[in-house]
Amino acid sequence: MSRHILTEEGMKYLRSGLPEERLALILDKPLPLEECRKRVEDFAIALSWAKKKGLVNVSGNIISLAGRPKTFPEREALGKISGGGDVGGEMLNVLLSRNLIRRAEDDYKKAERQLADGITTLTPELIKTRLWQKARLKPYNVEAVGRKEYPGKRHPYNQFLRFVRQKLVEMGFREMEGPTIELEFWNFDALYQAQNHPSRDWTQTYSLKYPKYGALPGKEMVARVQAAHENGWKTGSTGWGYKWDPKKASQLMPRAHDTAISPRYLSQGVEIPGKYFSLVRCYRPDVIDATHAVEFYQMGGFVIAEGLSFRDLLGLLKMFAKDLSGAEEVKFYSDYYPFVEPGAQVSVKHPEMGWIELAGAGIFRPELTEPLGIKEPVIAWGFGIDRLAMIKLGINDIRQLFSQDLKWLREREIAGL
Repeated sequence: MSRHILTEEGMKYLRSGLPEERLALILDKPLPLEECRKRVEDFAIALSWAKKKGLVNVSGNIISLAGRPKTFPEREALGKISGGGDVGGEMLNVLLSRNLIRRAEDDYKKAERQLADGITTLTPELIKTRLWQKARLKPYNVEAVGRKEYPGKRHPYNQFLRFVRQKLVEMGFREMEGPTIELEFWNFDALYQAQNHPSRDWTQTYSLKYPKYGALPGKEMVARVQAAHENGWKTGSTGWGYKWDPKKASQLMPRAHDTAISPRYLSQGVEIPGKYFSLVRCYRPDVIDATHAVEFYQMGGFVIAEGLSFRDLLGLLKMFAKDLSGAEEVKFYSDYYPFVEPGAQVSVKHPEMGWIELAGAGIFRPELTEPLGIKEPVIAWGFGIDRLAMIKLGINDIRQLFSQDLKWLREREIAGL
């Protein structure tokens, strides 16, 4: 058995040829030195050994082939040592001097010590020296507790969002999508939210500095929305009683709530009866604390059908709150939102923080739906999905949804949530 083994460089040259061998192969005709340098890896080594062996002539900047040998003994010797044989004499010294092989005594000593103790794994030394053939495996205790592994997995918050989306799809809801940068028209005006409403103040919503304005949708629908604001249009309402400004409606803003998507879909025509939801990122100025953030996910949507009532809405909201958050106690409070009547707030009980508001909901007003071409009743809601996640994931600070705490991320069980 050989007492020498190939170095990494030796294995490379055994596979792809010695540098001088590769240089000789490209010299079918004289070539410029720079071209040879580009085409031959380890060019400096190749040229040095090719000149030493008399394989090439160098004249100025041109290299030409002086003679092409039939064999390269060094490569043959490398193959012999790789197969477990050995070489001696001058060839051994050449291979050692070129750092293509090394003595294997240290590997043998290591491998022999490992064999004496019994082995549990195959080491590089056992493989290189081929002593693995004599190895005796240690007995394996199948009852021993192994090392805990932490495989890659989705972030718990991201997994929760997937869980919510899957639940809603399983319930027959169709997902709605909309742009993150929205017109005030869709975010407020089409929802029958007056242009002088406090929630449209700069302290309550973000706006774009550039570009500041976008294009409003079709003129006929915009005219109906304008009339609904000014005098109620044909809805039987008196409207808000002010002069509606199309320029304000065309201002651009980051979406402030998920409900901005609903009038877009209603105006394009929806299936009746139909169930729709959105799960999107929203942006709103706020004081960041344990239950508030300036950007957050909302899960909103609507159901449209003949004969829908407020009772239907409350039943749906209760099912959402319990199924998605795992909360046991749910409460409804009367609340006001400009685009629904009647309106309700949904709260659930957090095990540590007490009652937390989760959603606003109600029946869309005729001043909203009729200008969009909808005659049937529409029940709608908007859930603060991040707060649902807090309850489901057992955390008491909304900022932990983006936690970089490796211990929590590794140990948090998310399968099935």
